Amino acid sequence: MSTSYRLPAEWEPHRATHLAFPSNCADWPGKFAPAQWAFVEMVRHLAEGEAVRIAVTTETRKRQAARMFRDAHVSPDAIEFHLCPLDRGWMRDISPFFVYDRNQNRRAVLFRFNGWAKYDNHKLDARWGEEISRDLDLKSVEALHEGRPVVLEGGAVDSNGQGDLLTTEECLLDQKVQVRNPGFRKKDYEKVCRSFLGIKNILWLGSGIAGDDTHGHVDDICRFVNPATVVLCEEKNRNSPNYGVLEENRERLENARLANGTAVETVRLPMPAPLYFQGLMLPASYANFYIANGQVIVPTFNDEADRQALGILSELFPDRKIIGIHAVDLVWGFGTLHCLSHEEPAER
Repeated sequence: MSTSYRLPAEWEPHRATHLAFPSNCADWPGKFAPAQWAFVEMVRHLAEGEAVRIAVTTETRKRQAARMFRDAHVSPDAIEFHLCPLDRGWMRDISPFFVYDRNQNRRAVLFRFNGWAKYDNHKLDARWGEEISRDLDLKSVEALHEGRPVVLEGGAVDSNGQGDLLTTEECLLDQKVQVRNPGFRKKDYEKVCRSFLGIKNILWLGSGIAGDDTHGHVDDICRFVNPATVVLCEEKNRNSPNYGVLEENRERLENARLANGTAVETVRLPMPAPLYFQGLMLPASYANFYIANGQVIVPTFNDEADRQALGILSELFPDRKIIGIHAVDLVWGFGTLHCLSHEEPAER
């Protein structure tokens, strides 16, 4: 299949950001209310620069969300509500991949969502891609490989909009733990990504960080910040389970080349101190930032490294406002800002 699509980079203009108002208290046991207020703070900042489409599971949740937004002085003109039943609503992973075709029209590529090959309650979330594609009146195409639907989550990959893609072997190639596509090898993913996302070159990292229940999503460790540059998390504590993992990924990037043949520039991003709750290590990472039209919103963790991470990103995004969002409560859901959000690219 000859590709006619291009997956845009996150920093390209958005028409809107898609979010789902937190409704499953089982995702944040003991911290549900604080997580909802952290979500509202995220929306407050996003609404300054673009429309924010909020999926709500019931009319009751819609009224609650509207009340909380009003209390936080969120501009109602920026909010678009969408009533739809969902299991969890982590938009990064359940949304379509929005692409441009050769005529610069927007299209929706639909991959399967299987609850990260871990959770059974995912069937409502799995319908979101078709639901939002219809609502936006976008033509959609199902991602198939040899006639078989392909499972792929948005947090598993990151693109520079120029045909390069970051991902991890742990997430996509492991055939024993949280298997997305049984039997798939690198060549299978390369063919799928070339055909449906316009990807010419996949940069394969090794593993993700400890505490990540997705089993290796790349958006917790490494992200493109411009077509030739990535930020890569760095752990300086040699006793940390993340130290060796991140060092191996750094070594891989030293030898990596982009689709145009140039080397990848790597900027190190610190890791916060380990964060635990109820005995579990959480995937706290500054790499889970979200690039909005005029801002970059960054998770912070009441950690001394917060300031350093925000400073590094401010240098990399001089044309955007860098905003820290307190994410200690959000990360109890095993994800933060990037996991919750999905960009809808602007019309061309």
